[in-house]
Amino acid sequence: MIEISPAEFTERHRQYAAEGLLYPQPEGSPLLEFAAGGRVLYLLDRCGPYTSRPGAARVIVNGVLSRLEASEERQERLAVVGVSGLEGTGQILERPRGGAPTLVVRARLTLVLNSHTPLPDLYPGDWIAFTTEPLLHGFTVSSSS
Repeated sequence: MIEISPAEFTERHRQYAAEGLLYPQPEGSPLLEFAAGGRVLYLLDRCGPYTSRPGAARVIVNGVLSRLEASEERQERLAVVGVSGLEGTGQILERPRGGAPTLVVRARLTLVLNSHTPLPDLYPGDWIAFTTEPLLHGFTVSSSS
């Protein structure tokens, strides 16, 4: 299980929130437009609707892995795939225990990546190449008022 509730997920992973800029949310849209790490991401708003305010914000960016492998590349890389997926290379910061298999990865911004299958033997400091499934999820930790 990836989460018990959005509030529980936010509390458990709040220290991994990425800092960036939230744009105004269009009326009726479930997506947050979040600029961080030189990229604009469209995130399914898991704490809304309409609780996030435009401006500076800390948001947990969460994705589910569709591809994961060890990488010899030692450079952070992140590309948006489609409307709301990611492909990149980054360094594992942490491998939290409990719950779903999870990696915290730094790839231009901090990401919380989950897997529906067991993770290979990877540890903090290791470099990985990855792709996520769409949609990315966003859990707002703080935003301007």
